[in-house]
Amino acid sequence: MADFTREEVIQVVEGGRKCVGADLRNIDLNDADLWAANLREANLRDAHLRRADLREADLRRADLREASLYLADLSDADLSGANLSLAILSGANLSEANLRDAHLRRARYSANTQWPEGFDPEAAGAEMVEDDD
Repeated sequence: MADFTREEVIQVVEGGRKCVGADLRNIDLNDADLWAANLREANLRDAHLRRADLREADLRRADLREASLYLADLSDADLSGANLSLAILSGANLSEANLRDAHLRRARYSANTQWPEGFDPEAAGAEMVEDDD
């Protein structure tokens, strides 16, 4: 069970507070404004983050396994050490994101997924799939 509801997470983030290490498994944060959120080490496994605004978010060492990040904006986010294994990254914007030591084993991305310049998603273990339009 998640530590917070969708509304509580948004209130915490809007108030400038942190959800560091929070258990947010399977939470529905589709379309949520989580700009610059501090979700470091949060358990976001199986989270629903479609079209979420995660620009500049701190997701260091977060567990995003099997999370749906379809069309999410993760530009300038810090995903260093995050586990994105089996995550859905189709259409996500990861430009300028820090993916150092991120785990992308079998993460799924599409041709319109935006990666940091020079980043090779297949070398990192991600798999290209057809877009989910």
